[in-house]
Formats: sequence, structure tokens, C-alpha cells
Amino acid sequence: MTRWLIFVGRVTVGFVLVYAAYLKLQLPWISFAATIQSYKLPLPDEAVMFAARTLPGFELVLGVLLLIGVQLRWVAAAASFLLLTFFAVLVRSYALGMNIECGCFGPGEQLTWKTLLRDGLLLLVSLAVTVGAFLTRRKTGDVPPMTREPQPAEGRTE
Repeated sequence: MTRWLIFVGRVTVGFVLVYAAYLKLQLPWISFAATIQSYKLPLPDEAVMFAARTLPGFELVLGVLLLIGVQLRWVAAAASFLLLTFFAVLVRSYALGMNIECGCFGPGEQLTWKTLLRDGLLLLVSLAVTVGAFLTRRKTGDVPPMTREPQPAEGRTE
């Protein structure tokens, strides 16, 4: 049952990240930079431009890796850290009463309590996948501790 929940969670988070990246990659990176700039974070312009150029690609890679389940523990942890950062920025901006676009899925979505609820739930799912991935033993690759000395290969004597 736990593995099934982890699977559903990782596919959900992976799909959302791929979808968000896809929408952002459809537009020129400079428009995403403007969205990042609207949050009025204490970042130099170079950092904003770097984030606008690389963040959609990073979301895409994380999403695809979650969908295929490669290195789930570390990929889920990276996705959770990314979503936690996004959520913290959203909460800060909402608390400051900023009337801005979220930028989560490209342009056109205002930052509201519904945005916070959606992103908060996505963060909780991602954290649950991360914790579940670290607590669940892998079925393949598990090697029991050695209980006896290695034996020589058949037909050989030492």
C-alpha cells in the first residue's frame, strides 16, 4: 500500500512539474524573468535572469525523473526543496499583500489564497513522497549482511 501511495504521489508531482515547465518554456525567458522580478526578492538582476533561464529546465528534469522513478530519494528531496522555496516566496508575497501573478504555470494566474492552498498541498505530497522514499526499503539491490565467509568458486580449491 505504501509503495502504491508513493507511486501516485511521485507521478502527481512529476506531472505537475513537467506541465509547469512546459508552459514556461513556451514563452521567452524574459517574460518569466519579469514574473520573478515582480516578487521583489532581494536578488541581483543576474540571479533573476539565471533563474528565468534555468528554472523551467530544472523543473522539467525533476518532473521527468520523478515520473520514471530514477534515484527517487534524492530527486524527491530536490523537488521538495524546490517546492518549499516556491511556497515560502508565495506566502511572503501574499502576506505582504502583493497583487502579482503567481507565475507557477506561466502568465495569467493571480496570487490568491487558492494558489497557496494548491501549492501547499503539492508541497505536502512531495514531502510525503520524500519521506516515504527514504523509509521504504528497496526490493531490488538489497543485500543482506554477510553471515559467513566467502567460499571458493566451484571446482577450485585453495
